[in-house]
Amino acid sequence: MTANSRCSAAEPPGLETQRREIESLLRECELRAGDSWYVIEHRWFEQWKEFVQTGDQNSSSFPGQIDNTDLFEDLDSYHLKERLVENEEFVLVPAEAWHKLFSWYGMVDGQPPLERKVVDLPSTLKVEVYPVEIFLCLHSNMENVITSQFSRADTIQSIQRAVCQAFSVPSGSECRLWMKSSDSSCERLRNVHVSVLDACLSSGMTVIMETRNADGTWPSSRPQVMRNSVEEQDSYRGQPGVCGLTNLGNTCFMNSALQCLSNTPPLTEYFLHSSYVEELNFTNPLGMKGEIAEAYADVIKQMWSGRHYSVVPRVFKTKVGHFASQFLGYQQHDSQELLSFLLDGLHEDLNRVKNKEYIELRDADGRLDQEVAEEAWRNHRRRNDSVIVDTFHGLFKSTLVCPECHKVSVTFDPFCYLSVPLPVSKERVMEVFFVSLDPYAKPVQHRLVVPKAGKVSDLCSALSDMTSISPTQMVVADVFNHRFYKIYNTDESLSCILDRDDIFVYELSEQDEQQEEQVLLALYLRERSHYRDYGSGSSSYGTSLFGHPLLLSVPRSSCSQEALYRLFLQRLARYVQPPDPSEELEEEEEEENDDDEEELKKTQTNGISDDDDQQDAEKAGTSQDQADALQSDLNDTPSSQDHSDAETSSTSQNQTEPSGCLGTNCTNAAIPLDSRGTTDTTSQTSAEQMQQPCKTTEDDGEEGKQEEACSPSPPPTEQPAKRRACHKRKKNLFTIQAVNSNGTTERGMGEGGSAVSFTSQPYVAIDWDPEMKKRFYNENEAEKYMKHSSMEVPQQQAIVQLQECIELFTTVETLEEENPWYCPVCKKHQLATKKLDLWSLPEVLIIHLKRFSYTKFTREKLDSIVEFPLRDLDFSSCLLRKSLSSGEPPSCYDLIAVSNHYGGLRDGHYTSYARNKDNGQWYYFDDSKVTYASEDQIVTNAAYVLFYHRQDKLRKPTLPSPTASPASSTQAANDITSSKDDDTKLSANSYLTMETD
Repeated sequence: MTANSRCSAAEPPGLETQRREIESLLRECELRAGDSWYVIEHRWFEQWKEFVQTGDQNSSSFPGQIDNTDLFEDLDSYHLKERLVENEEFVLVPAEAWHKLFSWYGMVDGQPPLERKVVDLPSTLKVEVYPVEIFLCLHSNMENVITSQFSRADTIQSIQRAVCQAFSVPSGSECRLWMKSSDSSCERLRNVHVSVLDACLSSGMTVIMETRNADGTWPSSRPQVMRNSVEEQDSYRGQPGVCGLTNLGNTCFMNSALQCLSNTPPLTEYFLHSSYVEELNFTNPLGMKGEIAEAYADVIKQMWSGRHYSVVPRVFKTKVGHFASQFLGYQQHDSQELLSFLLDGLHEDLNRVKNKEYIELRDADGRLDQEVAEEAWRNHRRRNDSVIVDTFHGLFKSTLVCPECHKVSVTFDPFCYLSVPLPVSKERVMEVFFVSLDPYAKPVQHRLVVPKAGKVSDLCSALSDMTSISPTQMVVADVFNHRFYKIYNTDESLSCILDRDDIFVYELSEQDEQQEEQVLLALYLRERSHYRDYGSGSSSYGTSLFGHPLLLSVPRSSCSQEALYRLFLQRLARYVQPPDPSEELEEEEEEENDDDEEELKKTQTNGISDDDDQQDAEKAGTSQDQADALQSDLNDTPSSQDHSDAETSSTSQNQTEPSGCLGTNCTNAAIPLDSRGTTDTTSQTSAEQMQQPCKTTEDDGEEGKQEEACSPSPPPTEQPAKRRACHKRKKNLFTIQAVNSNGTTERGMGEGGSAVSFTSQPYVAIDWDPEMKKRFYNENEAEKYMKHSSMEVPQQQAIVQLQECIELFTTVETLEEENPWYCPVCKKHQLATKKLDLWSLPEVLIIHLKRFSYTKFTREKLDSIVEFPLRDLDFSSCLLRKSLSSGEPPSCYDLIAVSNHYGGLRDGHYTSYARNKDNGQWYYFDDSKVTYASEDQIVTNAAYVLFYHRQDKLRKPTLPSPTASPASSTQAANDITSSKDDDTKLSANSYLTMETD
């Protein structure tokens, strides 16, 4: 019965009855998703309430017919006004209340009832006052567009019916819908049973429908805007499956996993034959609504079309990031983690079980293994039935034994891949450079064997055995880009030192208890540039670091300019040749006055930009305090040396606690591992300031007030007078400047702050003029080093057999404290022993080599070579079932694909080897580049994930194997040699260019 017929048939009850019935419905009716509510104009509804409250049928407040005229923009389209406010311009009433009011009072002719659906929005139920307005058109004629309104609770199927009705599409036609947003991007509306809300349709979008052609093809496999492969010539025809994948930005891990799966024959043929279409599961709450499966199918069909050199898997990458937030963005990830997610996602998207039943797991309780295993597999297949289970799932036996009551618990669990451990060595090999205290001795490169879990003191002890130098006289430092990246304490773990780090060990002078306290100086070498650093707004000259820094132990009494100058000359004697006494360099010292000194104060700056200054400050690993003390020692000693033309660079470091004050800033910020220094500039020290070491500038005084943890001490004394007469004096080869750990002098840092005690590492730099450096500094000699006999011993690569890894996998282990087992007999959690055994193996066996080792104390990547067979990998000795019944598959496998990882823990590059199912040829896949590969190239220390195909399921290639040219084979081998490393330190190792003697 329609509303109009009810209106003519129903007789309105009394006013009190009307009021009571409507108020009861408004009070008791709750919002439920999918229910209908109606919009009524607020003024009419208030007048009706006033009318029923009077109790007088002849009252002048009679509301008349329901009139919503004030809610419409115009009476032609009956389109609601925008931004109407509930309870001010309209009210919402449930469907039952609306039908009663409509039957009692009727409605103004021509006005449509404003029915609205309740939609289930995230975290709330709401009446949808403004439905979604969508444009509809056919793919064959996209100019003819109509507009229609749909509730967010309507299904996509209702939109499909509306399009078919509006455009007179013949019934029975096979069609599919595309959703196009305002930015012209299109997306398939795959599941017609989802709601408009779940499909993310919003007002202003266009839904395009296409119908299948008579020849079974679609007018467009994708709209033009959805094409996601590299533009290529239509004439290209290549071997199907031999297709690269474009790196979208650190997506080599995804490309490697996809290439391995692409060359897994049963899975690829399943998608190429479109068998997946009938098995898409849109309702599985554990799945991705079929989107992962369809996105993967698109990539596979493009790769195996034979029409592309390389495919851009952008849509697939977007889908993966959408359903697995850990893969969002373009960070580096693990190919095995992506593989695990993808196989699980494909399984749930293609699960043939639509409604999973609850199954209670049972323990063995003494039953035969065969019976328990068959029961476990049946239960697994009752909830999980897909091509992934058919191809990749096997079964292993898990045995737990309680250490107290000896209760034995046996379960059989399915697996999709085997993660097998690698034997872990407890030692590691490190290469270091030993810098002797003898200034004429070249650095010596040593190869040491140290404990993996050891400390820096263990490294010193190992080096002591080779050099006969006491470990207490050694300091270990990481040198990078001509500066100390880090100076290690003896109790620091060796795990923080990477194999690619350039480690130098410096011998220090032996110190007796009666001797004066020693200061450990870090010495940098810097060269002044010929140009002024106008970018910093000053007239100072820039500097750049060069050579190798040094660590020296200096008595506190020898921290004056003159004493340090002599000490540095002596320490650099091997490659710094002082001038002949007959050719002693001289220079004139000009008269000083207050104006000159004031001008000096204005120009004494760092000579670096603010950005570089800030970046270096972030990298500095030491505080200002001890450097301040050193500079005070430099300033408190009157100097007869002029520094205006001197040139040198040096840094110093201290671990003792002398006293003093420093006139330059050494920052205390930690050095980030990913931002090792670049070439820095710093100001030169003028002759006038060095002759007046105790005179502080205004800027220096201000900066000194900002220092941290300063202890008060008397300010440096001022010289009572200045020398006014011009006279000749000896010219030094270089000047000495206190710097921070980056080798730069902080701008505006002076000596006027309060004195502070030595509490950290001081650094100094010796600044060289280019001409002086050219004349007296022998760069070739400075770069030379010797190789210890330990370097001649060939470093043997650890080789592990795959069988050893599998045996480790099945070894008895004790559960960790974080993962105890609840014993049903003891009624408490126990650290039980656990043993895994292989029971049945799948058609395609994936073996994950656990190269990345993580413990509470260490993290490392194991680079051992795992030797694995390419053919006839026999698991018969590993299976718990020694005798196979008739019909049981054999356990011999052949290799079909390998995912490789080059690099370390923090960075690296993924590639893959794979055997083409059609021609049997091996190929090397490196992102978009594909080359031939020979079988002797496949086993490397980079092998990470192995794919094996059971021999009874292998089929012979249908095409002849192509003949790989020698050039292509060589190219394939050369492509494997290095990792695509993004780490700045790895790419910058070229700075260490020492020559071997």
